[in-house]
Parts: sequence; C-alpha cells; structure tokens
Amino acid sequence: MTRSRSAASPSENPERLRLDGDGAAWKTWGPYLSDRSWGSVREDLSETGNAWRSFPHDHARSRAYRWGEDGIGGISDRDQLLCFSLGLWNGHDAILKERLFGLDNGEGNHGEDVKECYFHTDCTPTHSLMRMVYQYPQAEFPYDQLVTTNARRSKLEPEFELVDTGTFNEQRYFSVEIAYAKASPEDILITLTVANRGPDAATIHLLPTLWYRNTWSWGPDRQVGTGVKPTLSVLSDGVVRAEHEVLGDWQLDCDHGPDGQLPELLFCDNDSNRQRLWNQPNLSAHPKDSIGAHVINRVAGAVNPHRVGTKAAAHYRLEVPAGGSVTLRLRLRRSATTPAFTDHAQIFATRQAEADAFYNALHPAGISEDYRLIQRRAWAGMLWSKQWFAYDVPAWSRQQSEDGQPHTRLLRNQNWHHFQAADIMSMPDKWEYPWFAAWDLAFHCIALAYVDSTFAKEQLLLLVSNRFQGANGAVPAYEWNFDDCNPPVIARAVRRVYHIDRQRTGRADRAFLDTMFQRLGTYYVWWLNRKDATGSNLFQGGFLGLDNIGVFDRSKPLPTGGHIEQSDGTAWMGVFCLDLTLMGLELTDHHDGYAAMTLGYLEHFLYLAVAMNNIGGNITGNGVDLWDANDGFFYDVLRVNGQKIPLKVRSLVGLIPLFATAVWPRSAFAELHVHQHLKPLLATRPRLSEAFRSLVSVPANGEKNSGVVLCSLVGQDKFEALLRCMLDEKEFLSPHGIRGLSKFHEQQPYTFFVDQTPYRVRYVPGDSDTYLFGGNSNWCGPIWMPVNYLLITTIKRWFLHLGPDYLVEFPTGSGVRMHLGAVADELSKRLISLLARDANGRRPALGDNELFQHDPHWQGLLPFHEFFHGDTGAGLGAAHQTGWTGLIAVLIQELGETDLIPQPAVT
Repeated sequence: MTRSRSAASPSENPERLRLDGDGAAWKTWGPYLSDRSWGSVREDLSETGNAWRSFPHDHARSRAYRWGEDGIGGISDRDQLLCFSLGLWNGHDAILKERLFGLDNGEGNHGEDVKECYFHTDCTPTHSLMRMVYQYPQAEFPYDQLVTTNARRSKLEPEFELVDTGTFNEQRYFSVEIAYAKASPEDILITLTVANRGPDAATIHLLPTLWYRNTWSWGPDRQVGTGVKPTLSVLSDGVVRAEHEVLGDWQLDCDHGPDGQLPELLFCDNDSNRQRLWNQPNLSAHPKDSIGAHVINRVAGAVNPHRVGTKAAAHYRLEVPAGGSVTLRLRLRRSATTPAFTDHAQIFATRQAEADAFYNALHPAGISEDYRLIQRRAWAGMLWSKQWFAYDVPAWSRQQSEDGQPHTRLLRNQNWHHFQAADIMSMPDKWEYPWFAAWDLAFHCIALAYVDSTFAKEQLLLLVSNRFQGANGAVPAYEWNFDDCNPPVIARAVRRVYHIDRQRTGRADRAFLDTMFQRLGTYYVWWLNRKDATGSNLFQGGFLGLDNIGVFDRSKPLPTGGHIEQSDGTAWMGVFCLDLTLMGLELTDHHDGYAAMTLGYLEHFLYLAVAMNNIGGNITGNGVDLWDANDGFFYDVLRVNGQKIPLKVRSLVGLIPLFATAVWPRSAFAELHVHQHLKPLLATRPRLSEAFRSLVSVPANGEKNSGVVLCSLVGQDKFEALLRCMLDEKEFLSPHGIRGLSKFHEQQPYTFFVDQTPYRVRYVPGDSDTYLFGGNSNWCGPIWMPVNYLLITTIKRWFLHLGPDYLVEFPTGSGVRMHLGAVADELSKRLISLLARDANGRRPALGDNELFQHDPHWQGLLPFHEFFHGDTGAGLGAAHQTGWTGLIAVLIQELGETDLIPQPAVT
C-alpha cells in the first residue's frame, strides 16, 4: 500500500512548473563556484604531482586560478564567466575571509579536512531560492592553532576542529546568512544578514564581491571567449557595471547600509600577485589580493583609483549590536533602469512560499517535522554542491607554469587525451572533494532524481558521453586517477533514476534508458577485458570504492606477488550483469532487438555464479572457494605460487555478494523465452544448469508470490547465513546501521604475515588509527550510507520473493522475529536515527558537541558527514558529504511512501 504525498495542484507548485518548463533557463545561474579550487589536480603544475603543496591556501588569495573559481556561498553563470561571493573581515584577521580554510592531506591527523562552520539550509532545484549560514568568529581566526594542534595529534586522537579552539566561547561569533532569490532567470536578489550572537556590540566588514574568471591570461587553451579582457567599472553610485564579450552587460546594485551610506566600491584585477608569490614583476598594478591590502593593511594605491578592473567589492563596515542583526540588500541582473529594491522583500517571500510548496508536495504525508527537516537539508546540500567542473586533459597537459620556471611534470590521466569537461556537475563535497567521482555520482543521482530527475539523467548521460567515456569503454573514476576502478554501480543508478522519473512524470524515458544501456555495454566489456586476470570469471578491481577493507592495498602490487580473487570485485560484476539484464528487459518490452543482448547478460551472470560459488570445481576445474561453509561467509582468496589462501577478514567484502540480487515480473521472464533460449546451453553445461536451478527462482503458477522471479548470486542458504551475521550486534549490526567491518575483529584482529612482516586488519569504529593506504583507512568499522542503502534494497527484494510469512531474528539471537520488509524498515530507521533527534533531543551524528546539540542557533544546522562511528554514530570524515549521505533523503522517502505488509514482531 502506498501512502499519498501532500496534495498540490500544478498551479500551487510554481517550482515544479519551472522545472518542467523553462528549467534550463532558470538554471543559467546557480551555486556553481567551488568551495575550494586551491590544492586541486587541475591547478597542479608541480613536478611531483603534490597538488596540495603545489597550490596551497596561502597562495589562493594572490594567485589566479585557471580551471575554476572558489568562494563562500558563491554563485556564477553556468560557464563560470562572472562570479559573485561574500568576503568578510572581523577586524582582527591578517587576511580577508574570501574562501574556506582547511588542512591538506599531510597536515590533518586524519587526512584533509575543512576547518570552518557553514551549512546549506535551503535550495530549490532551479536555484530560484538558496540559503546558507556561515559562522564567523569575532576574534582572530585561529589558522595557526588549527595547523599546529592537528600536526601534534596522532592517529589515535580525534581531529582538532574550529569548535574546539574556543573561538565560539561566550557566543562571540557572527552568524551570517547568505540568501538568493531570483526574480527571473537573469535577475538575482541577494540578502546578507549578519547576526551578532555575542554579549557585546561588534564590528564586521562585509565585502560582497563580483569578478570575472581569468580567461585572458592563458593563451590559446582558454576555454571561453576570444581572450578580450572583460571590464568591471562604476555605472553610478553603488552600482557596478560588468561588460563581457560573451556574457553581455550586467550590473550589481548595492543598497545603502544601516547608516544610510552607500558602500565604497573597490576595484582590482583577477591576476596573480607575481611579486608576492615569485618575486617577479606584476602584470597588473592592482592584482587579485589588492582589496585585502586596502581594507586590512591600508596600503596606499592598492586598489585601482580609476575604479575599473576585473574584480570589484562593495565595502560595508557594520556595527552590529549585541544579540542584534543587520541586513544588506544587493541585486545582480542584466542592465536595467528600474529600481533595484522596491520589490525585494516581496520576491523573497514569494520564492520562499514556492520552495515550501515544492517540498511539502514531495515529503511523504505523515512523516515527522524532524524527518522533513532532515530531508530538506539533505536535498539543499546536494543542490548547493553543484559545481562548474572544467578539465581539458590535452590543454591541461600543455599549460606552462605562471612563474616561468622550466619543469618536467608528472602527468596524471595522460591516456585520457579525449577527456574534455566544462560542465555543471554534482560534487561529493565542494571543499574536500571538489571533483566528480563516478561511484559517488551514481548515488547522488538516485537522491537528486526525486527533486530534479532531468538533472539526474543529464549527469548519468555525461559520464558515458564521448567527452568522458573512453573508446575502450572505460568510465573515468575520479580526478586524481581516471584509470582507477570504482564499483560499476552506474547501471543501478540508471535503473532507479529511470523509475523515479517515470513515477513522477508518468512517462517512460526509454531514449535515456536506451542510450545508457548501449554505452554501459561497452563499459561492461572493458571490465571483462581488464579485470579478470585468469579468465575464470573471478574479478580483481583495485580501488573499488572500498579501498581499505582488505589486508593489502589492492590498488598496488601485492607484497606477496600473485593476485587476489575478489569476492566483492566478482560480486560487483554480478550486480552489473543483473542491472543490464533488467534494463534490457524493460527495453525488450518495446523492441525485440534487445532480447539477444539481455539474454547474453543473464547467461554471463550464470558463469559468474558458477565461479563465485565454485559450482562443480568451477568451469575450468581449477576453482577457488570464495565461500567458507564453516564460517558462512565470503572471503577474498590470494592466489600465489600455486596456493589458494583465503583472507579471512569479515568485512563488507563478504556482504557485497548480496547486492547481486534482482526481482522481475514472471510475465517478463516468460515473454523473453528465457527457458527456451537457455535450454540447449544448460543441457550441455551441467554447472550452469546447477547455477540456474539454485540461484534463479521461477515460481509456478498458483504458488505464493508466483508473479515474481528472483535471481541472486547467493542462494537462499547463503543469504540466510550472511543475514544472520549481518544482523548480529556482536558483528555488523550497530545501533545506527551496518558497520564496514565486523566488531568480531576488535578483540580478534586478522593478521597475515609476509616474510615475517605482519599485515593486520582490526575493527576501528571511527577514524583510522593507521597511515596504511595513504592515511585514510576508514573502512575498518564505520557506517557508510551507500553500502547500507544497497543492503536495504537487497533485503526488500528478498522480501518480495519470500513474502510476509518468512521470518528472521532481528537482531540475531534476540528471539524477536519479523519479516524481511520490517527488517529493511528497521535498518532504514537506524540509519535515519544518525541525524534524527532521539528521546533526549540529541542527534547521534553530532557526537559530544554541545554547541551543535543544544545551542538554539545551531540545532537545526545539520552537517552530512562522509561516514559515521560504528558504535556511537558520531559523524566523521568530510562534513559536507551530502553527495552520498544525501541518500538519507531517499530512505525517508521510501520509508514514508510505502507501507509494507503489516506484520508485528514475533518473539
């Protein structure tokens, strides 16, 4: 039974009408600035490939970027030609606060980490309304304290965060809300509200800043325009005029401050300060950091006295009373002569009401206000995390260092000479991960499809476009190494996005599905040709998105020699086969030409099943037992010097085979004539026949659930064994989801010796305690949202097959029995409880941070962490990883929309 959402007619939902109408025009401007462009691969011109050290934070205020701009709460047009963001100064810092500060991978005791407090509080998919909050200390920002304290801390200690420095004591900080509302696609109203939370009046300088991305300094490889330098100048008092050969004429209107005065307009150029950086003559007399020099250091002549340039700021000096607030208004639009602010409040109120109507229509009826808050904040973070991503590999490889020094560069991704991106993309986290990752993006699209299925489809199509996917079928993994292997989950995302889009629109976008099916077929062949070392259908996948759950770093040569037959690598190929089979079944309903390909994927799934389960000693007679019958678990197997050595780590490696489970209508199975097609093959391949009989359940007419066919890489006996282990609180089940590694290894670490050198895996529920695998070995116990989501969907599929009469213990050993649909719901609730208020009003993900837990100004500001402590649920890793942790919105949606068959727990 499906619950209805809150009713809303199209006329009551203007944001939905915009999306379905001229949505592309309304998305011309959006939050497309990065939170961090320094320290990125694209800006790295070093010989060593150390991007963080090549372009550090200390350079960012003085050095022009080549491949994308950054800022605090900033926006740009979709080609990122003209940019706007907020600069601040509290009167004590040595530099302007123009971008978010954090530590590089070598400085943080648990890897790179942003050291700021900012929160995305609202956003519509067309960006007609956007809000975020930035918490800015009134005392000097503790840059040095954050660096030195984290440097002193070991892996056994937690990260030292901004809230730990004491800078927010006595509420001595400014809470700055940055808000945007569009009057039309090219008319953007801006409100900046500064609240003084402290006990005394305090001064803050606000510098809303407009600038052009530097497209004029890099020679023939510039991406947009002919190289003619654009211009910012004074149009009239308080108004900046912007002239660009491609973008046309724009203006920024700046309202009076609370003192009745218009701001001082300051101008310089978005060019590097070569004198400061490299002790070389400047090309501009007023380089990029000149506004800071004028405001903070009071350097005479720092800014352009003629008030022209390519970067401009409106300088407001505000006295904010204790407990009070001050609001400023601005407007960025095409050249206009109408008053800028007479309709400001009305437009903001209208857009806010429209945003409320949009989300109210989306939230499942009957869910709590707290669940609604979590969903809306999750989607806001995902929509804010769009970024203009530009990376032209040939142009990048040819570029010269700005300092003029000769160099021989370590060229990443040099085989990807076709790769060319200049697109709006969904980022995992625009500070810590301001670059796309194919595995992450697949999960983003599932959550984004509920709010903007068009954008979700565009993202998936981009991954397999000719500008991204290689001629050999490879899909680029992530910016640091396109050649690495992410789990092939794109097909799973395609299927979910397709169905969500069809449910929302009432139309099946088979053109999208067809394109993805064809392109993913070539990706599938790439996996077959590259990652099956022995031709035995047992796969090796390197990174696989789960880089630290094994004994060895699987992205590097093994210290033992040989290779590993991977339970997870093989299972991911099973997942890929089934997803392509299901896509083909959908397409075959309307075109018989897809039948052969679809049956081919199903046939290969059976070969994988034979290998995975070592049926009959495998097809070659030289099988590998990945399944341990005594332990009831899948393990990796090391093959070296003729030996087959199981690596008995009880990790997600052994649970991932569960993902390779699919259900589809019996009618579709019959229409494809599966039995007739496979009968000759099965008659001559007894091992395949056994796999088909044990792993493909085709009920007869009249049986319970006779309308559903289940196909799984694991038979019911293995499913039950893995489920018992997964739902055991002494192993994988935590109060807040499924752990990445069994708690069993807390007291009994797994150790493997190579020439008397121990390689050890131990359960660590939180941040890594080792520098193994690059210092981010965080898969040894924490809770990760994407794999939990896939486990829940797997359990739901088995529920459709086994029905409500099939009961299991939850938790294992508790004596409480329930059907699998209820188990899936309980796991969803545990994951949602990470961010939901408990009986004491606390949110587990916020940990022991009392400011977040109890302060009324912080309680509704939700960080979405990369992963969560395996015992307490405290948030860890990147703090704005709404990318995949945004799946919490999907869990709430599915939990709220669908009532599984009512079944009380049975003791």
